[in-house]
Amino acid sequence: MTSKFTELAIDCADPVALARFWCSVLGYEVQDEDDGIVTIGSPMVPEGKSRIGPVPPTLTFACVPEGKTVKNRLHLDVNPTDREQDEEVRRLLDLGARRADVGQGDESWVVLADPEGNEFCVLAGRCP
Repeated sequence: MTSKFTELAIDCADPVALARFWCSVLGYEVQDEDDGIVTIGSPMVPEGKSRIGPVPPTLTFACVPEGKTVKNRLHLDVNPTDREQDEEVRRLLDLGARRADVGQGDESWVVLADPEGNEFCVLAGRCP
């Protein structure tokens, strides 16, 4: 027996705004919103955790009083599916992301930060 990855919890100041940003990035939709917690997930697999086998994980944003202070120990990598990396980076910057330098040097991925400063990478290869 194994476990499956079903959810990533993200602490933040504004769960609604951050969920909206990540819905736009990933093509997800809000699945639940209650008392400072917003959960988003793929519209293709609405049953999520109760489905047998791997599923696209949901993201849960929870309001916390403290702010982000250091580089993330865990971050998301996103991969453009229908455009090249530079086009996707421009789209994400237009959505509210900003460029971030975490000491990555000259790599094939681009490091951005979401509106609350959480770093994530945009990979160069496209995946369906």
